[in-house]
Amino acid sequence: MLNIFCSPARYVQGPDASRHLAAEMRKLGIAERPLIIASPSAWRQLEAIWSETFAAAHLDTHHLVFGGECSFPEIERCKQEALRTRAGVIIGAGGGKALDTARAVASELNLPVVSCPTVAASDAPCSALSVVYTPEGVFDRCLFYKRNPDLVLVDSRIIAQAPVRYLIAGMGDALATWFEADTVQRAHKLNPVGGGSTRAALAIARCCYDTLLADGRAAVAAARHGALIPALERIIEANVLLSGLGFESGGLAVAHAVHNGLTVIPEPHACLHGEKVAFGTLVQLVLEGRSLAEIQEVMAFCAAVGLPLTLQALGISSLSPDQAQAVAMRAVAPVESAHNEPFAVEWRAVQDAILAADALGQEFLGQAGGHLPTAGSGG
Repeated sequence: MLNIFCSPARYVQGPDASRHLAAEMRKLGIAERPLIIASPSAWRQLEAIWSETFAAAHLDTHHLVFGGECSFPEIERCKQEALRTRAGVIIGAGGGKALDTARAVASELNLPVVSCPTVAASDAPCSALSVVYTPEGVFDRCLFYKRNPDLVLVDSRIIAQAPVRYLIAGMGDALATWFEADTVQRAHKLNPVGGGSTRAALAIARCCYDTLLADGRAAVAAARHGALIPALERIIEANVLLSGLGFESGGLAVAHAVHNGLTVIPEPHACLHGEKVAFGTLVQLVLEGRSLAEIQEVMAFCAAVGLPLTLQALGISSLSPDQAQAVAMRAVAPVESAHNEPFAVEWRAVQDAILAADALGQEFLGQAGGHLPTAGSGG
């Protein structure tokens, strides 16, 4: 088995980085007409800045409003616009689904792609894959590409101004990175690009987890006030870069499989990707029989920053037996990362781990004398 490490060609992060987009593209030899696929909120933030920077670089641009879901109809719509405008590079701006759509379009047309996240809500910006959903928001499949983005540009000042819920959700996605990479390495399974884990990937995944524990609370406190401090810069890097490299070159396991399972029931649809992944991480730790001390460390972190510890926090007030079975069976579908565990994973075991993780979360919150708000209810 070959060990494989992958990454974007270039990663740029810092305050007001958006003003340097055209210059950074030119450094990489990207000087063709861009099609910008941007969420409405991202475009409101970036239109004036990019109009100025691209005009100074003598580049005409076209802009397309992202439809909200990374689905095959949306990918096709954006691809047709890229063909119509004769785009030479695709720029994605916004959250993970907008960036996933931009990567899908660029891959189909064999064009360079630039990722410009305006929230640090997931590790999607750096990856060579897209998570595709149905138009109704149910997980469909992952698409894998030949290469990672040519450029990932992260304007930390814009991210600091975003609703703090997105940053917290990104920390939930990043929380899974170390535990999944560690599991995949111990099981001698493959990462998403078809290779074994490198020492670099594992070190990055561990650094991601350590950064969350060290800087998470301070970063959330700063982000609530739109204040950009070093701890927040480090958490942005952990959410976007460290987690992105760690998951793709390290691997995925039960945590993300549980997320995918949760998409088959309606109650958690209002939750963000990372909020569901955080609960999935607890499920993975329970399923693997990790020590109570390790589980409690993760629960304490989740409670401190505001990540879900229970099904109720995901909007599931009562999980029926049929729902529990449906979630668990989707999590162990043949294509799922649950099978990267070092043991056979069956749906009944996942169902039991979900219920046990929920019980542990309730017990932890009860002992702490408080509860977390339902995901999506806080600012």
